[in-house]
Amino acid sequence: MPDSLLSLVTAELSAPADPRAAAMAGALAAKYPDAARAVLFYGSCLREKNLDGLMLDFYLIVSDYAAAYGRSWLARANRMIPPNVFPFEHNGLIAKYAVLSEADFARLNSIAADNVSVWARFAQPSRLLWASDDLARQRAIAAVAQAAPTLLSLARPMAEGPEDALALWKTGFTLTYNAELRAEKKGRSLSIVDADPDRYRRFGEAALAAGLSPPPQDAPAFWRRLQQRGKRLSVIRLAKASFTYAGGIDYLAWKINRHAGTKIEIRPWQRRWPLLGAVTLLPRLFRGGAIR
Repeated sequence: MPDSLLSLVTAELSAPADPRAAAMAGALAAKYPDAARAVLFYGSCLREKNLDGLMLDFYLIVSDYAAAYGRSWLARANRMIPPNVFPFEHNGLIAKYAVLSEADFARLNSIAADNVSVWARFAQPSRLLWASDDLARQRAIAAVAQAAPTLLSLARPMAEGPEDALALWKTGFTLTYNAELRAEKKGRSLSIVDADPDRYRRFGEAALAAGLSPPPQDAPAFWRRLQQRGKRLSVIRLAKASFTYAGGIDYLAWKINRHAGTKIEIRPWQRRWPLLGAVTLLPRLFRGGAIR
């Protein structure tokens, strides 16, 4: 009998990670002593042996936004357009972290989410590096366990040919990459699965065995709406990040350079007016194949 999806997710989230990333997660949680519930590490850095010079990716899960920010406008911004994103440095490593409440993290990993940004990421490997207590750990695991079924359920009616777990994953990632403004080159969505087919087959077969959610009635129209909304949200989040993310223009340039093969150098005026500077970089996203 194949492993259950929950057991696969639990084992993966609990697998060892780079000790420096784990220490960074603990330091990040310590910045929010009254609100931090869990810290998850995700993204391409999971596969790297040397983290020096890389931008690590974390999600900080908090009890609620008022506990995290007090009466700051950041609480309203995080509630209205989740998540807020901030830079973080610890012991020579750099990272960005997104903040979500436990309730929003669960919702945005589920099929009830109105955009792909969270479940598309947590359908991929991640690590739960810190939790405030066992209840917080179990809630984080349960939320992440929704991500793969969400992706596969929504990809299923769009897939062509006989049903196959790997084909569903590739269909799903291709659709999600088209639903965000991304700097990765065309074909990146397929390489995610090709990099670890055994993992995606095991997770996919476990999700299929457990049963997927019913698909939307008009799947192509549903995905068109997700794609339109996702790209609008990407622009809005970029605008918000110009206020919450010090050095955000440098991060955007780094991301495009890394995945689109460009050599962008930020000019002084772009750093002085980061929102306007970010807008001038958007054509590079078109040329890099992120917006189609």
